[in-house]
Amino acid sequence: MSYHGRRVIIDIHGHYTTYPPGVEAYRGAQIAAMANPAKGTMNVSDDEIRHSIENGQLKVQRERGTDLTLFSPRASWMGHHFGNALVSKYWIEHTNDLVYRVQEMFPDNFVGVCALPQSPGTDLKNSIAEVERCVTQLGFVGCNLSPDTSGGYWQEPPLTDKYWYPLYEKMVELDVPAMVHVSATCNPAFHQTGSHYLNADTTAFMQFQQHPQIFKDFPGIRFIIPHGGGAVPYHWGRYRGMNLDQGRPELSELIMRNVWFDTCVYHQPGMDLLFKVIDVSNIMFASEMIGAVRGKDPNTGFYFDDTKRYVDAIGLSEGDAYNVFEGTARKVFPRLDARLKSRGR
Repeated sequence: MSYHGRRVIIDIHGHYTTYPPGVEAYRGAQIAAMANPAKGTMNVSDDEIRHSIENGQLKVQRERGTDLTLFSPRASWMGHHFGNALVSKYWIEHTNDLVYRVQEMFPDNFVGVCALPQSPGTDLKNSIAEVERCVTQLGFVGCNLSPDTSGGYWQEPPLTDKYWYPLYEKMVELDVPAMVHVSATCNPAFHQTGSHYLNADTTAFMQFQQHPQIFKDFPGIRFIIPHGGGAVPYHWGRYRGMNLDQGRPELSELIMRNVWFDTCVYHQPGMDLLFKVIDVSNIMFASEMIGAVRGKDPNTGFYFDDTKRYVDAIGLSEGDAYNVFEGTARKVFPRLDARLKSRGR
């Protein structure tokens, strides 16, 4: 099926999961010396970056027929629970700079989204400074926000707490959205990508639902909940029913003007459910390719994370397909829209 109205297929959820060896070497040395943090140098050459991308994400883009990936540092390696705020600051600055280098080498294929230097028990001044640096100096179009910097022990206030408001004020000022995305877990009760990630997605949605004052205080703020929204589409009746039991408006009126889900769902029945339950205007295409699931489905012979194939199979109208693959992303990421327009796209 072809979608004649679209020009660019935008994958809003990609991570630099193919780091060159110098990245791990830097991180290992940093953690070993984290009692005395120093920024130091990350020894990664342009050729190493080019090789990692051309044989990784760019190769997959071309094979699957996608055009542009919103690219951020490797989520599982953000590791906010290591060391103190200074350790996190130096590490995240380096990894955001790597993404910037990818963006500059492959400007037609990758646009940066920054990680934030969050750290348990600290304020958000480093995060605010970093999102401003990445947006105003590096040309990034969004940020990833972790609701849990403790590695699976959930010590932060809910995302609706005023603790987060200084960061939200900066997001609104810069007109950038945040994807809610946790990092590694050191809590043995949670598998990293199999439960911790999906738990965080579901938890963030529930926090927004229970305390929607945030959207009155910041009516223009925008959040993306990844991985298809975690458990939310499957249990939409539960969340909707709880909301109505409390005498509140429908969820579409309460929070869905400010919240979007992506399509990182790795089988056809799950994708079908997502589109049956969630309004198509609240869904953006994404794959998180070369991420949590890297193998092929033996039942189909195709890669599990080839999510474009699942979306194509739904049979969307021309208009809905345009919005899912491009139009909604340009609205949620206005700086991306401006960047594409400047390039004639």
